[in-house]
Amino acid sequence: MELGYFATLVSDATAAFSHLMMRAAHKLNGPTYAHAILTMAELIEVLPKASASKDNAMTMLFKLLTSASSESLNRDRRRFLTTAAIGIAAAGATSLFPSYQASAAAGDAIRPFRVDTPEADLLDLRRRVLATRWPERETVDDQSQGIQLEKIKPLVDYWGTGYDCRKAEAKLNALPQFITEIDGLDIHFIHVHSKHPNALPVIITHGWPGSVFENLKIIGPLTDPTAHGGRAEDAFDVVIPSMPGYGFSGKPTGTGWGPDRIARAWAELMKRLAYSSYVAQGGDWGSPVSGAMARLAPQGLLGIHINLPAVVPPEVAAVLAAGGPAPQRLSTEERAAFDALSAAAKMGNRSYATMMGTGPQTIGYAISDSPAGLAAWTLGHPGFTHWTYDSSDPEKSPDEVLDDITLYWLTNSAASSARIYWEYGGGRSPVLAAGEKTSKIALPVAITVFPGESYQAPETWARRAYRNLIYFHKVDKGGHFAAWEQPELFSAELRAAFRPLRRPI
Repeated sequence: MELGYFATLVSDATAAFSHLMMRAAHKLNGPTYAHAILTMAELIEVLPKASASKDNAMTMLFKLLTSASSESLNRDRRRFLTTAAIGIAAAGATSLFPSYQASAAAGDAIRPFRVDTPEADLLDLRRRVLATRWPERETVDDQSQGIQLEKIKPLVDYWGTGYDCRKAEAKLNALPQFITEIDGLDIHFIHVHSKHPNALPVIITHGWPGSVFENLKIIGPLTDPTAHGGRAEDAFDVVIPSMPGYGFSGKPTGTGWGPDRIARAWAELMKRLAYSSYVAQGGDWGSPVSGAMARLAPQGLLGIHINLPAVVPPEVAAVLAAGGPAPQRLSTEERAAFDALSAAAKMGNRSYATMMGTGPQTIGYAISDSPAGLAAWTLGHPGFTHWTYDSSDPEKSPDEVLDDITLYWLTNSAASSARIYWEYGGGRSPVLAAGEKTSKIALPVAITVFPGESYQAPETWARRAYRNLIYFHKVDKGGHFAAWEQPELFSAELRAAFRPLRRPI
């Protein structure tokens, strides 16, 4: 059978075919080698129908992979085709894979993606870092004036002399990445299938100043739970998109890209990936986005899990806004939550949100031009307060922190990522139940409370805010970036939280 442009895609068609069929058949967890060959034969039959161009052939391939109308392809065959596509990427057809500047094809095409940072960009970053003009030391012995000089300077010095961006690039390129255009904007996402049958699809949303990097360490525990103390029936297929204006996703050129619009885009993405049922998870900005998804209730969404819940009641929110004393008749747990939120407001812990909510373009000029400024602005987020980001703590190593900051720098997304605060209404807090319209959410909601979060959501408030709360659990480790900080615990929480929503086998 004529291979057409598929032979061009894999460079050495004979060797690549043999390798891909063996590799895919091994990973299918059930289908036989003959089944794998049959599926590849179907693929070969389809590809010559594409017009005589490499791009059209690739579009045909990935449309076949992800189209919800491809009923003739069962789950295992779609998994095989996805494995084959990943293998094509690994086979070295680099001329067909865009760098982060490339756009997806028109329509609903899904195209493979690889990070390929120009060396000139890395040299420019290092030059700027080494030329940093530092201010004098702060006049206090704590962080009340901002991130301390003695804490950030060694990190930035290492950024300019020892940090290897190519290792971060390799982390991403080891995973299947794609770009697709939704609502006029390119959306970058990581998509990893589980080897276990009947895996539950989950779309996981990061926040600011996070990125897809903060969720990389939960991919293994979620897709392969048996290797991490879990059960095969708790496996997930994992989809991790980059938020609009973040990382390798496109930058909105107009207004309107708030949580509701992102929620609709995520629903379209899951539909495009042919998932008829799925769940959503989010912390930081991922919480308002996941909450909006639950409120909008797109077809197929079974429920959500959040780790920055919007549970503060309206009467408590009013007192916090006025800076007043704690309301009477609060329980011990509720009083602790009130005191934490009140103290944070008085200490200006959300000053970054106010600045980006009212002047994202203004702060964007500074943090788009100075790597050290970007690092300081990022690490000023309260979620990083207790991070050491030095060699004494491997889970919060300098390299992991710099992977995230470098992604913002190389994609020049400091300003574009900040604009969601402006879209959200001047940087208002996402923990207010009325602001998030939680009363309109009927779908199941699960909550995990981590001790290092900005406040400890009381269960009484949570049950009042979310009428269909199916899971509420407080754990003893982890903070604002819980998936990054405690990936095994975080993954175990998702398994437990979503277990009631799984369809019986």
